[in-house]
Amino acid sequence: MAKDLKVRSDSQETVTCDPEDDSLKDFLIPDYLLLYGSEVKQPSRAPASPVVVFVNSRSGGQLGGELLISYQTLLNKNQVFDLNENAPDKVLHQLYFNIEKLKHDGDSLAPEIQKKLRIIVAGGDGTAGWILGVISDLNLAQPPPVATVPLGTGNNLPFAFGWGKKNPGTDLESVKMFLNLVKDAKEMKVDSWHVLMRMKVPGDAGACDPIPPLDLPHSLHAVHRDSKSDEDGYRTFRGGFWNYFSMGMDAQVSYGFHTERKLHPEKFKNQASNQSAYAKLTCSQGWFWASLSHPSTWNIAQLAQVSILKKPGLWEPLNIPPTIRSIICLNLPSFSGGLNPWGMPSKRRLSGKEWTFPYVDDGFLEIVGFRNAWHGAVLYAPAGHGTRLAQARGIRFEFRKRATDHTFMRMDGEPWKQPLPKENDTVTIEISCSGQVSMLATGNHPSKSVNDPSTPRTPKDNECDSDEEEAVEDISEAQKKFGAANSFQLPEDFHISQVS
Repeated sequence: MAKDLKVRSDSQETVTCDPEDDSLKDFLIPDYLLLYGSEVKQPSRAPASPVVVFVNSRSGGQLGGELLISYQTLLNKNQVFDLNENAPDKVLHQLYFNIEKLKHDGDSLAPEIQKKLRIIVAGGDGTAGWILGVISDLNLAQPPPVATVPLGTGNNLPFAFGWGKKNPGTDLESVKMFLNLVKDAKEMKVDSWHVLMRMKVPGDAGACDPIPPLDLPHSLHAVHRDSKSDEDGYRTFRGGFWNYFSMGMDAQVSYGFHTERKLHPEKFKNQASNQSAYAKLTCSQGWFWASLSHPSTWNIAQLAQVSILKKPGLWEPLNIPPTIRSIICLNLPSFSGGLNPWGMPSKRRLSGKEWTFPYVDDGFLEIVGFRNAWHGAVLYAPAGHGTRLAQARGIRFEFRKRATDHTFMRMDGEPWKQPLPKENDTVTIEISCSGQVSMLATGNHPSKSVNDPSTPRTPKDNECDSDEEEAVEDISEAQKKFGAANSFQLPEDFHISQVS
């Protein structure tokens, strides 16, 4: 057997790669494409599935660090990046700059790499969302598809596309198996959902981003004051998500979990303990007995006026039952560790409500409500689902002065405590569809495409649930649309330790 070739990474850790392993040549990218100015040394054949790998070494306890070493061992160390040391936007900008220059110079491999390139992201849902945002910001004519390695607590994005929801093996053979799955995976388009929030901020925050002392996630960043719309102390924030936006009890539990993990990271070393801590928080915060433990002012209908975009340019009020304490705007059929809050409506329900099959690329969100944690527990039943409220091309929340001064929100696993208006102020959040990203899917994944002929248009009789739905009541009229976000750019002082 040939001796391993030892190389040294930027972090000074010794890693190894086997130059005789032909199975890995399908994934390798030569240095001259990765490092500007390197000597051009083309391989004997173009790789079938060249990959760039991003690993959040702080995800999954010690698993992230172990996985980083395994990928560096098997691949060219210059195509594997630790997100604690390398910003993905700079990495991808440099890579595509090199490719374009080499194409201009007549290099024959560069266009092949560009055409076949695939991205692997190892981390939680927050990490995956960060990379998807970076790719969206590049505005590439042919954006690379993304495969996600589940290293977080919920792992909703990996599960939605068949990559599982349990932390993977980090040994070399497990990584090889994952690489081969990536090579054979099919590409799917997925809707991108942009979030625009306008609110007054405490004190004079100036032009800084993010805005202290607000407790906003880094997936929502401030838009600098360059228009008349940000007068009288109002600021505009924007960001995006690909899986879900939620508000209410589920976001409060998630916020408590993330807060505790920041204070005591030593207690959150593996997925099992994390999920146990999550369940305990749900109980301790009283969401199983919400009507007794929490005031009615926390109900969604009393917190906000909600409107939905049914057709382009046509906003209408969304009727929300008065007992709903959590609302979820769902793009993918995966929430809270792979559960599907929308479920599968019956054929009669689909026809009567003018709903469609929940596709991931049709420009619609599935909007679902829950009364309490017991209501959420029905998702573990085969045909369980929440209270289906609507399918819509967009949704808007308008908050005015209420009896409570805050609520909790969450986007793709990243929660925050949202301050609510004082006096005559308002907080407005608008979600709209804009563009798509490319994901890689493998196996029998739950995500379905509207353009896939094999995807069912109506459910089978043994797959659908009952026709029972809750009655709803009217709320006030919608307000005028004020725009949509067009960027997912993160602030310069952003650090990966703040993302799952």
